[in-house]
Amino acid sequence: MVQEQGTISVNTENIFPIIKKFLYSDHEIFLRELVSNAMDASQKLKKLSVMGEFGGEIGELKVKISLDKEAKTITISDSGIGMNADEVKKYINQVAFSGATEFVEKYKDKQDTKEIIGHFGLGFYSAFMVSQKVEIRTKSFREGEQAVRWECDGSTSFSIEPTEKEERGSDIILHISDESAEFLDENRLREILNKYCRFLPIEIQFGEDIINNTNPIWTKSPRELTDEDYKNFYSDLYPTSEEPLFWIHLNVDYPFNLTGILYFPKIREGLDLGKDKIQLYSRQVFITDEVKNVVPEFLTLLRGVIDSPDIPLNVSRSFLQADSNVKKINGYITKKVGEKLQELFDENRSDFEAKWESIGVFVKYGYVTDEKFQEKAQKFAIVQNTDEKFYTIEEYREKVQAVQTDKNGKVVFIYTNDASKQDSYIQSAKKKGYDVLKLDDRFIDPHFISAFEQKTDNIQLKRVDSDTSEKIIDSGINAESVLSEEQTKTLKELFEKVLDNKTLNIQIESLSQDEMPVIITQPEFIRRMQEMSRGGGMMGMGNFMMLSVSVNANHSIIHKILESNEEIQANLIKQIYDLALLSQNMLNGEALTKFVQRSVNLVK
Repeated sequence: MVQEQGTISVNTENIFPIIKKFLYSDHEIFLRELVSNAMDASQKLKKLSVMGEFGGEIGELKVKISLDKEAKTITISDSGIGMNADEVKKYINQVAFSGATEFVEKYKDKQDTKEIIGHFGLGFYSAFMVSQKVEIRTKSFREGEQAVRWECDGSTSFSIEPTEKEERGSDIILHISDESAEFLDENRLREILNKYCRFLPIEIQFGEDIINNTNPIWTKSPRELTDEDYKNFYSDLYPTSEEPLFWIHLNVDYPFNLTGILYFPKIREGLDLGKDKIQLYSRQVFITDEVKNVVPEFLTLLRGVIDSPDIPLNVSRSFLQADSNVKKINGYITKKVGEKLQELFDENRSDFEAKWESIGVFVKYGYVTDEKFQEKAQKFAIVQNTDEKFYTIEEYREKVQAVQTDKNGKVVFIYTNDASKQDSYIQSAKKKGYDVLKLDDRFIDPHFISAFEQKTDNIQLKRVDSDTSEKIIDSGINAESVLSEEQTKTLKELFEKVLDNKTLNIQIESLSQDEMPVIITQPEFIRRMQEMSRGGGMMGMGNFMMLSVSVNANHSIIHKILESNEEIQANLIKQIYDLALLSQNMLNGEALTKFVQRSVNLVK
């Protein structure tokens, strides 16, 4: 065989600019692609040996990466099946041989990177993103085959000629371009190899080190593994994290192939949930940690690995493509998580309750966003009251319905989102025999409350400070007032005059004598509209404050106000109103200063 000159079979001069342009933002993947190819060549030799197609010694199937800073080259070497001249022409020269011309013509003017790079196989040609010239020195595993040297400078021209090479396999030699000089740094290469290749099934040598674990635990049977194995692997993936709560080992081979381990992390306030993500692999090659669609939205807070060759990827493997398998995998993961949570709840409820602070985030998130999961979660979703006791939703309904059912037959779940700030309201509710739940996760609970009411019949949730304890559950029975109609009218006019605030809804009510003289509440529906406004951009509601001021007609101070002169009336009304604001943590600035000064004067 003599040297041969030729043109790469794409029938256009535009293919290389397209490769460089549309994959430039992800240019470090060249090393992943070339190492993956070397691994595939090695594994194919193994298969041929098992099939009896190769009778020689397999020997060491290591993939080696060599860096020569002076020569500005990176070499990826394997001892796999190699190629002869005809195979080089077929697999290297015919880039995208299925419809390459039509592809280029169709997409050369398009701007959507994802659309373009998703339409043909890239593999080896990712090398040209970082190289000014690429050489291949390869020798087939078949006896008597001539070794071949192929060279291309990034244009569509190439040369191919016989060469000397003792061992089977391929050396891919990249002559790194000046613009890609960052890849001539040893630490940069090690970083890329650790990111993409740390679990490949063939040993990868860089310098003196083997940089990968060829048999990660998700490839093993759960029967082979101990709790320590799972914990150690988690620590290896996320070195700075606390131990996980528990994990799920995924293993399915029909109707799709999927393995992996999903860990439930401990959730803490202020935890950066976007930092440590689930890692997606395809045949042990790292693809991405953006697993939206593969994993249900509410489980993107989990950690661990998913490995599936059946997830469709575009050419750079950076973007998942829409596919029925993705939906099936998504549904399978939801099912497995639901089964695991039910199992934990059934087998050790006290341990489940102890971990609820973290587990609850996932369960409530899933309850809000995933209808199929919500159906499963009805059995193991639990709520905690201010006495620190846990109940399933049905258990809690049975507990409170005798006392907390309103005149319309709805069971009212009373809750607090801040037990310390709302303590006076909680105590008032308890005096009436009511129970109060804690729903105090400011991120997820507002959404959970809304979803819960929509999906559950005849249950309504009300925050403990949304009304007085007498009216938070409307039984249809009104308590009697000790004031006459004239006194009630006079009292209301006094409060309106002294407080002089048109946004206040002042009502004279018959409350228990041991209740506060004034109670400030904010109606449930108004507060929820405010929360929606702040979260969803509703105009005009975010800072609007509508307060209900309930004046306790049966309190002794109210009688004193009616009997006092104008100055004392004004001071007492301001004082008991400010006390009500203080109990809602709504008194600050100048108003707080005046309250303190007034308190000192009253004590005097």
